[in-house]
Amino acid sequence: MKHLITVRANAAPVSLHPRAAAEPEGLDSAPNAEARADSAGEQVMVLRFSAFGVWYEINSWHEGRFLERVLPGTFTKTIQERGDRVKIFFNHGYDYQIDQKILGVPELLEERTDGVWAEVPLLDTSYNRDLIPGLRAGGYGSSFMFNVMEDVWVHEPEASEHNPEGLPERSVLQVRLFECGPVTWPASHAATAGMRSAVALTDWYGEQLRTRDSGRHDALVRGFTDFRARHGLRTSDSEAVPPAADPQPVADERQDTTPDEAATTPTDAPDTPVVHHATGLTHSQRDARLRAQRYSFLTREAS
Repeated sequence: MKHLITVRANAAPVSLHPRAAAEPEGLDSAPNAEARADSAGEQVMVLRFSAFGVWYEINSWHEGRFLERVLPGTFTKTIQERGDRVKIFFNHGYDYQIDQKILGVPELLEERTDGVWAEVPLLDTSYNRDLIPGLRAGGYGSSFMFNVMEDVWVHEPEASEHNPEGLPERSVLQVRLFECGPVTWPASHAATAGMRSAVALTDWYGEQLRTRDSGRHDALVRGFTDFRARHGLRTSDSEAVPPAADPQPVADERQDTTPDEAATTPTDAPDTPVVHHATGLTHSQRDARLRAQRYSFLTREAS
C-alpha cells in the first residue's frame, strides 16, 4: 500500500507576503517605499498544507470512508531526505495555462506545532503575476500529494464525540511528500464545518489517470480495492465506474521520479477481485475472508 498516491487538500487560505527589494546604497527612502516594495519586491507564498491532530472524514470512491488525522513527526523524514525535491505547482500541475511550470523553489519546508508549512518565493514570471491577486485576496487553498509510508488503524472504534458513527480511524505517522501548492477547489462545499480542514482529492487524481493512462488507472483501482478490503472499508458501488471528477485538475507524477523511487501507481498491483464487505463481520473475520479469496489455491490444494 506504500505505492498508492494520495491527495489531500486544506481549506486554510494560502497567504502572500511581499519582501522588499534591496535598496541601492545611498538612496534615501521615499514616501512610496511600501508601494514600491509591494510591486517590485519578491513575493513569498506561505502555506500550511497539513494540520496536525485534526480528525477529518475521508469519503472517497477509491479509498472508502473513514476518519484520518496526521500526527506530528509525519513529515520529518521526508523533509530531511527529499525536501529539496518537492515541487510547487498550481492545481497540482494541471492548470490549462500554467501546466507543470513551477511557482517557485521552497526556501523553507518545516514542521511546526500546528502542522507542516512551506514558504516559497515566487518566480518573477507572467503566470505567477496572474496568480498574485488571488493569492493576495486569500482566494486559494492548499493541497499536497504523497504516499503513506506508515500508519496505525483502529478498525472498530467505539463511537465518540469526534467519531459518532464509529468509523474506522487512521493515524498517519510517516509520508513521502512529492508536491504541494495552491489549488482553486480546496474543500468540498458539502463538508460539514467540523470536517472542512481537509478533503480527499484522490478521486480527482484517479479521474485524470482514467482519461490519460488507462493502464495506470486500472492499477490504481486494483490497489485501492485491496486497500479497502484490507481495512474493511465501504465504498459506494464498488464495481461501478468511478463518478465524474470535479472540474478541479489533479496531478500525476511526471516530475521528480526515478526508476527506483517513482511516485506511481504500482504496475505490479495484485489482480485482486472486488470484495463485497458483508455487514456484521469483525475486522479479523473480514481479513480471514480476504485471505481465503486471495489465496484460494491453498484451499484447493488442501482439499
